[in-house]
Amino acid sequence: MSEQELKLHIPGASRAAIEKDLLRGAVTRIKLRAQYFDTPTRELVKAQVALRLRQEGRQWVQTLKMPGEHVLSRVEINHNRPGPVLDLSLYVGTVAEPAIAALKGTLEVCYETDVNRMLRRIRTARGVVEVSLDTGCLRTGALELPISEVEFELISGDFRAVLELGRRWQLRHNLVLDARSKAERGDRLAQLSQQLASINAQDTKDNGLVHDKGQALAAAVAGFWAPRSAQSITLAADTTSAQALEAVTLECLDQIIRNAAILAEVDTAGVCLAGTAEHTHQLRVGIRRLRSAWSFFKDLTPLPPLELREAIKAHFAKLGGTRDDDVLNATILPILRAAGQPPLVLESADATIAESPPVAGSVAFQSWILETLTEVLSPAPRVTILSMTVPPDASAMQVQTLKQTLTAKLRKWHRQVLRDGLRFEELDIESRHALRKRAKKLRYALQFTESLFTAKKLKAYRKQLSVVQDILGEMNDLAVARERFVSLRDTQPSAWFACGWITSRLDALAHQATRAFNQLASTEKFWS
Repeated sequence: MSEQELKLHIPGASRAAIEKDLLRGAVTRIKLRAQYFDTPTRELVKAQVALRLRQEGRQWVQTLKMPGEHVLSRVEINHNRPGPVLDLSLYVGTVAEPAIAALKGTLEVCYETDVNRMLRRIRTARGVVEVSLDTGCLRTGALELPISEVEFELISGDFRAVLELGRRWQLRHNLVLDARSKAERGDRLAQLSQQLASINAQDTKDNGLVHDKGQALAAAVAGFWAPRSAQSITLAADTTSAQALEAVTLECLDQIIRNAAILAEVDTAGVCLAGTAEHTHQLRVGIRRLRSAWSFFKDLTPLPPLELREAIKAHFAKLGGTRDDDVLNATILPILRAAGQPPLVLESADATIAESPPVAGSVAFQSWILETLTEVLSPAPRVTILSMTVPPDASAMQVQTLKQTLTAKLRKWHRQVLRDGLRFEELDIESRHALRKRAKKLRYALQFTESLFTAKKLKAYRKQLSVVQDILGEMNDLAVARERFVSLRDTQPSAWFACGWITSRLDALAHQATRAFNQLASTEKFWS
């Protein structure tokens, strides 16, 4: 059977209100204890399979889950069992048989969950949705993670019923979307447990000082909440433009959702801060990639409603300040000091971060995520398409392959970048800034489409485009920092040194940028 559900994290302050909402109808309470299995080399995880035995009241149920038709869908196969014993023969003749038959290692319990569930079925205009409040913990060895989530599962009707009900509850209770399933969190926790055990088992005499081991342990724990960077996207030759945009959008949203969840402290609220400046950076990258995708596919396929595309701009703007401070303190100031910068007092970056609004976990931002996800997975019918301008040769475009269609767009963006890039030193500051954004959009578009081209031909072009991007990125960071130092010159004369050094460096980089654009123009084009 197919399971279609939406899972949202519940902040501690919202739990009582969620329970109150559920108690407005007939509820069922049940104790759930589950064991999740895999081989020592994680063969099931690599096959995207989750296998568990769960005690539901007095009944044991064996469940296998695999990816479904979309990101909120799973293939779920359930069998009642007389006790806590696996029976793999149950999957003969099912879609799961190849993955189970391929297992080489011995299955063992990797992690467990202990959950109190309160559930109620709610009938909406679009269908029946089962709402389940889960509280408890996920455990492996001595490590535990809290479980505090509400699941909306479709029982009958249109999947949009799940998305719309989930969004109403999200708005009402400040819920946070977490793309990680219990199985994914448990697998990561089991890996962390093994890693910590390995570090603790090392001989400190061979490993150096004791604090080296402490640093290794801290790094392993931090790695559990590592930022989610951009991932590759595979587009098939027969994919339509609409399907390509959907695949790209879902990948960008996954990057946004996962970094936002860590910044919202879904695992660590009240215990420690797992979110870092790099999570904020990767969240911003995810948003930039998504906006670039909308620009890239404009005129090729309908885009999400204009209000959704416009709404993200305000959230993005609020995420900018912390990254600027991080670059200034971690990169620019050390270089200035090495160049002879006299003592200079800057406002603490920590103070700036503390004052910045908690965008990632905010009701407005999480609502935007859910609304955008709904538009991708279950778009509302529209009589007119305001976001799409149909080109004169639209009929001819229908017979083109996806590669031909997207290549035409890449070539157009390439020409636009070179048009200004080849006269870079003549451009004013605003034009240079606009060019930097166009070059970045071209790089993202290349990431979206790279599976359609020969890797060998892509290599040289991508490398030279990265050179251009690095130069323009450094220039932008220096320009932002110079504004900061200019504001300090009246009160701290030593800021004049920083301003002068940065101005000199910007002049040198402008020459480098011109050469880099010329080299990009002469680089063999991967579409040829």
